[in-house]
Amino acid sequence: MPGKSVWEVYHELRIERAAPCSHSRVGRGSRPLLAGCGVNNIPSYDEAAKAKWSDVLNQYQRRADLIPNLVETVKGYAAQERQVLEEVINARARATQVQVQIPPDIVNNPEAFKRFQDAQAQLTGALGRLLAVSERYPDLKSNQNFLALQSQLEGTENRIAVARRDYIEAVRQYNTELRTFPGVIWASTLYKNNKPMETFTVAEDVKTPPQVKF
Repeated sequence: MPGKSVWEVYHELRIERAAPCSHSRVGRGSRPLLAGCGVNNIPSYDEAAKAKWSDVLNQYQRRADLIPNLVETVKGYAAQERQVLEEVINARARATQVQVQIPPDIVNNPEAFKRFQDAQAQLTGALGRLLAVSERYPDLKSNQNFLALQSQLEGTENRIAVARRDYIEAVRQYNTELRTFPGVIWASTLYKNNKPMETFTVAEDVKTPPQVKF
Protein backbone atom coordinates (compact mmCIF):
# COMPACT_ATOMS: atom_id res chain seq x y z
CA MET A 1 0.00 0.00 0.00
CA PRO A 2 2.31 2.75 -1.29
CA GLY A 3 2.20 6.11 0.37
CA LYS A 4 0.47 4.88 3.53
CA SER A 5 2.00 4.82 6.97
CA VAL A 6 2.16 1.74 9.16
CA TRP A 7 -0.59 3.19 11.33
CA GLU A 8 -2.91 3.81 8.38
CA VAL A 9 -2.38 0.28 7.11
CA TYR A 10 -3.05 -1.11 10.52
CA HIS A 11 -6.22 0.97 10.88
CA GLU A 12 -7.62 -0.35 7.60
CA LEU A 13 -6.75 -3.97 8.38
CA ARG A 14 -8.21 -3.62 11.85
CA ILE A 15 -11.53 -2.68 10.35
CA GLU A 16 -11.41 -5.54 7.85
CA ARG A 17 -10.52 -8.16 10.47
CA ALA A 18 -12.59 -6.68 13.31
CA ALA A 19 -9.65 -6.30 15.64
CA PRO A 20 -10.49 -5.24 19.20
CA CYS A 21 -8.66 -1.86 19.09
CA SER A 22 -10.95 1.13 19.05
CA HIS A 23 -10.75 3.81 16.35
CA SER A 24 -9.60 6.43 18.83
CA ARG A 25 -6.55 4.42 19.82
CA VAL A 26 -5.00 4.27 16.37
CA GLY A 27 -3.18 7.30 15.07
CA ARG A 28 0.16 8.98 14.88
CA GLY A 29 -0.52 11.04 17.97
CA SER A 30 -1.36 8.04 20.17
CA ARG A 31 1.28 5.41 19.37
CA PRO A 32 1.90 4.45 23.01
CA LEU A 33 -1.73 3.32 23.21
CA LEU A 34 -1.05 0.75 20.49
CA ALA A 35 0.45 -1.48 23.16
CA GLY A 36 -3.13 -2.59 23.71
CA CYS A 37 -3.24 -3.68 20.07
CA GLY A 38 -0.36 -6.12 20.45
CA VAL A 39 2.49 -3.96 19.16
CA ASN A 40 4.73 -5.17 22.00
CA ASN A 41 3.83 -8.85 21.78
CA ILE A 42 6.54 -9.91 19.35
CA PRO A 43 9.53 -8.53 21.32
CA SER A 44 7.96 -9.75 24.58
CA TYR A 45 7.43 -13.29 23.29
CA ASP A 46 10.87 -13.24 21.68
CA GLU A 47 12.56 -12.45 25.00
CA ALA A 48 10.46 -15.04 26.82
CA ALA A 49 11.39 -17.79 24.34
CA LYS A 50 15.09 -16.92 24.53
CA ALA A 51 14.94 -17.08 28.32
CA LYS A 52 13.40 -20.55 28.09
CA TRP A 53 16.15 -21.55 25.67
CA SER A 54 18.76 -20.50 28.23
CA ASP A 55 17.06 -22.79 30.72
CA VAL A 56 17.35 -25.67 28.24
CA LEU A 57 21.07 -25.02 27.77
CA ASN A 58 21.65 -24.82 31.52
CA GLN A 59 19.98 -28.17 32.17
CA TYR A 60 21.86 -29.92 29.38
CA GLN A 61 25.11 -28.52 30.76
CA ARG A 62 24.16 -29.78 34.21
CA ARG A 63 23.76 -33.26 32.75
CA ALA A 64 27.09 -33.06 30.96
CA ASP A 65 28.80 -32.11 34.22
CA LEU A 66 27.49 -35.25 35.93
CA ILE A 67 28.72 -37.69 33.30
CA PRO A 68 32.49 -37.87 34.05
CA ASN A 69 31.91 -38.98 37.65
CA LEU A 70 29.22 -41.42 36.55
CA VAL A 71 31.52 -42.99 33.96
CA GLU A 72 34.40 -43.29 36.43
CA THR A 73 32.16 -44.95 39.00
CA VAL A 74 30.81 -47.47 36.49
CA LYS A 75 34.32 -48.13 35.20
CA GLY A 76 35.40 -49.16 38.70
CA TYR A 77 32.90 -52.02 38.69
CA ALA A 78 32.34 -52.75 35.02
CA ALA A 79 35.56 -51.94 33.18
CA GLN A 80 34.79 -54.70 30.69
CA GLU A 81 31.87 -52.64 29.37
CA ARG A 82 34.36 -50.62 27.42
CA GLN A 83 32.20 -50.07 24.35
CA VAL A 84 29.28 -48.62 26.30
CA LEU A 85 31.57 -46.41 28.37
CA GLU A 86 33.31 -45.10 25.27
CA GLU A 87 29.94 -44.37 23.63
CA VAL A 88 28.98 -42.18 26.57
CA ILE A 89 32.34 -40.42 26.67
CA ASN A 90 32.30 -39.74 22.92
CA ALA A 91 28.67 -38.65 22.90
CA ARG A 92 29.34 -36.22 25.74
CA ALA A 93 32.37 -34.84 23.90
CA ARG A 94 30.30 -34.25 20.76
CA ALA A 95 27.46 -32.65 22.69
CA THR A 96 29.87 -30.42 24.59
CA GLN A 97 31.63 -29.34 21.40
CA VAL A 98 28.33 -28.50 19.72
CA GLN A 99 27.20 -26.53 22.78
CA VAL A 100 30.46 -24.58 22.95
CA GLN A 101 30.17 -23.72 19.25
CA ILE A 102 26.53 -22.64 19.38
CA PRO A 103 26.02 -19.62 17.10
CA PRO A 104 24.14 -16.63 18.52
CA ASP A 105 21.26 -17.24 16.11
CA ILE A 106 20.80 -20.94 16.90
CA VAL A 107 17.09 -20.65 17.67
CA ASN A 108 16.56 -19.15 14.20
CA ASN A 109 19.12 -21.40 12.48
CA PRO A 110 17.63 -24.77 11.41
CA GLU A 111 20.97 -26.43 10.66
CA ALA A 112 22.63 -25.38 13.92
CA PHE A 113 19.55 -26.26 15.94
CA LYS A 114 19.43 -29.73 14.37
CA ARG A 115 23.10 -30.34 15.16
CA PHE A 116 22.48 -29.45 18.78
CA GLN A 117 19.35 -31.58 18.97
CA ASP A 118 21.02 -34.60 17.36
CA ALA A 119 24.05 -34.40 19.64
CA GLN A 120 21.89 -34.29 22.77
CA ALA A 121 19.71 -37.14 21.50
CA GLN A 122 22.80 -39.31 20.94
CA LEU A 123 23.98 -38.56 24.47
CA THR A 124 20.56 -39.45 25.87
CA GLY A 125 20.70 -42.79 24.07
CA ALA A 126 24.23 -43.55 25.27
CA LEU A 127 23.28 -42.76 28.86
CA GLY A 128 20.29 -45.05 28.62
CA ARG A 129 22.53 -47.92 27.51
CA LEU A 130 24.98 -47.20 30.33
CA LEU A 131 22.24 -47.32 32.94
CA ALA A 132 20.95 -50.57 31.43
CA VAL A 133 24.42 -52.09 31.77
CA SER A 134 24.51 -51.21 35.45
CA GLU A 135 21.68 -53.68 36.04
CA ARG A 136 24.15 -56.51 35.49
CA TYR A 137 26.36 -55.47 38.41
CA PRO A 138 24.80 -55.73 41.89
CA ASP A 139 27.87 -54.28 43.58
CA LEU A 140 27.71 -51.23 41.34
CA LYS A 141 23.99 -50.78 41.98
CA SER A 142 24.60 -50.73 45.72
CA ASN A 143 27.52 -48.28 45.57
CA GLN A 144 26.54 -45.08 47.39
CA ASN A 145 28.34 -42.79 44.97
CA PHE A 146 26.62 -44.47 42.03
CA LEU A 147 23.23 -44.19 43.71
CA ALA A 148 23.79 -40.49 44.36
CA LEU A 149 24.83 -39.89 40.77
CA GLN A 150 21.80 -41.81 39.50
CA SER A 151 19.53 -39.69 41.64
CA GLN A 152 21.12 -36.47 40.38
CA LEU A 153 20.90 -37.67 36.79
CA GLU A 154 17.24 -38.56 37.18
CA GLY A 155 16.50 -35.11 38.60
CA THR A 156 18.43 -33.46 35.78
CA GLU A 157 16.61 -35.45 33.10
CA ASN A 158 13.32 -34.34 34.60
CA ARG A 159 14.52 -30.72 34.58
CA ILE A 160 15.53 -31.09 30.94
CA ALA A 161 12.07 -32.39 30.08
CA VAL A 162 10.42 -29.45 31.85
CA ALA A 163 12.79 -26.91 30.25
CA ARG A 164 12.17 -28.35 26.78
CA ARG A 165 8.41 -28.32 27.31
CA ASP A 166 8.47 -24.68 28.46
CA TYR A 167 10.67 -23.68 25.52
CA ILE A 168 8.40 -25.45 23.02
CA GLU A 169 5.37 -23.60 24.42
CA ALA A 170 7.17 -20.23 24.38
CA VAL A 171 8.23 -20.78 20.77
CA ARG A 172 4.71 -21.82 19.80
CA GLN A 173 3.37 -18.56 21.21
CA TYR A 174 6.06 -16.47 19.51
CA ASN A 175 5.78 -18.17 16.11
CA THR A 176 1.99 -17.96 16.22
CA GLU A 177 2.21 -14.23 16.88
CA LEU A 178 4.38 -13.78 13.78
CA ARG A 179 1.82 -15.54 11.58
CA THR A 180 -1.50 -14.25 12.92
CA PHE A 181 -3.27 -10.92 13.05
CA PRO A 182 -2.35 -8.35 14.29
CA GLY A 183 1.17 -9.70 14.90
CA VAL A 184 1.71 -10.38 11.21
CA ILE A 185 1.35 -6.63 10.56
CA TRP A 186 3.95 -5.69 13.16
CA ALA A 187 6.24 -8.50 11.91
CA SER A 188 6.16 -7.09 8.38
CA THR A 189 6.70 -3.49 9.45
CA LEU A 190 8.26 -2.80 12.85
CA TYR A 191 9.90 -6.19 13.48
CA LYS A 192 11.19 -7.32 10.10
CA ASN A 193 14.30 -8.86 11.69
CA ASN A 194 12.30 -11.21 13.90
CA LYS A 195 12.25 -14.66 12.36
CA PRO A 196 10.42 -17.86 13.36
CA MET A 197 12.21 -19.96 15.97
CA GLU A 198 13.16 -23.62 15.78
CA THR A 199 11.73 -26.16 18.19
CA PHE A 200 12.41 -29.77 19.20
CA THR A 201 11.17 -32.39 16.77
CA VAL A 202 12.80 -35.66 17.92
CA ALA A 203 10.84 -38.89 18.24
CA GLU A 204 8.98 -39.57 21.47
CA ASP A 205 11.20 -42.52 22.39
CA VAL A 206 14.28 -40.28 22.24
CA LYS A 207 12.57 -37.64 24.34
CA THR A 208 11.94 -40.12 27.15
CA PRO A 209 14.52 -39.62 29.92
CA PRO A 210 16.74 -42.61 30.73
CA GLN A 211 15.03 -44.79 33.33
CA VAL A 212 16.83 -44.75 36.66
CA LYS A 213 16.18 -47.84 38.77
CA PHE A 214 17.18 -48.44 42.36
